[in-house]
Amino acid sequence: MSSGTETGGVTGTQDKDYNLIWYVEACLSNALRLDSYIQDAERAGDTEVADLFRKAQADSRKGAELGKDLLRARLGGG
Repeated sequence: MSSGTETGGVTGTQDKDYNLIWYVEACLSNALRLDSYIQDAERAGDTEVADLFRKAQADSRKGAELGKDLLRARLGGG
């Protein structure tokens, strides 16, 4: 937040927690989107681009897993 004052009054969730939830969702959404891009590249026979997108997808999955682990620990679920 640019104002430096929002701490969850609007959303009911502290900024740092909201940001972590957003990050996990963004990583998961990116992994899903990249699946479509991989299929497009494969249909076009471009293995170089498909491999790039697979690597990016793996990074997105890793980010999501790290974020989920942190959320789990903070929310008392493990």
